[in-house]
Amino acid sequence: MKRPKAAHHESHERWLVSYADFITLMFAFFVVMFATAQTDKTKAREVSESVREALQHGQLTSKLEGIINQRRVVPEGKGDSKRNPASPPPSEPSGNAPLASQAELVKAADTLNKSLEKELKKGELLVQVDRRGLVISLREAGFFASGDDTVNASSFPIIEKITDVIGPLHNPLRLEGHTDSVPIHNARFQSNWELSTARGIAMLETLRQRYHVPNERMSVAGFAENAPADTNETAEGRMHNRRVDVVVLSAEALRGEPPSAPPKT
Repeated sequence: MKRPKAAHHESHERWLVSYADFITLMFAFFVVMFATAQTDKTKAREVSESVREALQHGQLTSKLEGIINQRRVVPEGKGDSKRNPASPPPSEPSGNAPLASQAELVKAADTLNKSLEKELKKGELLVQVDRRGLVISLREAGFFASGDDTVNASSFPIIEKITDVIGPLHNPLRLEGHTDSVPIHNARFQSNWELSTARGIAMLETLRQRYHVPNERMSVAGFAENAPADTNETAEGRMHNRRVDVVVLSAEALRGEPPSAPPKT
């Protein structure tokens, strides 16, 4: 006697397969959207490549986990995962020489304050460190004649001491000319703009010709009376404002500067 065949029960759970595939694709979609919203273009490219590769080889879960944890995705068997750098390193001057750190600039300022103690007491210059870097203010009284852009020969020993300290630092230099608020108008200079810029250039030429500071390391700026270090209401304040600032630019200040010139061959 034949046994009756068991009734065939239709599976009602096949929809779970399609649902699981749908959820996986949605997960991949939102991860890609997250990556493209970031400013790191390298990460976005890695996400795109990893998703494409994972879909081809069935390794979507492991690839996406690495991306979410901010690890660099590399092909299997070709190395370990590494974190992407948070930000690019600061620009370096030509020749790839390392920049002096803020702590090294402070140390250089201490050295100058000791070696130039007599000149500092006479008010001929001022040495300080700020957000721009190491700033050496060469005041008119010690370095220029009134209304002129010729560097006094008597100041060369002071400039030599300065270059002995800042020369090995490799950081770019900016020569900033400044004046007081009293207008100038003579046969040579029509305005304080011209005087301040000419003094910056004169100091650059002195550093280049006498102390062999490379051209590509230096730049010049003229501020006239628009960046005073002191008040223009007193004679002493105006004396402090008439100056050339030798600025040894810090790594942070260089982020806003144009790139350095390539080294000469």
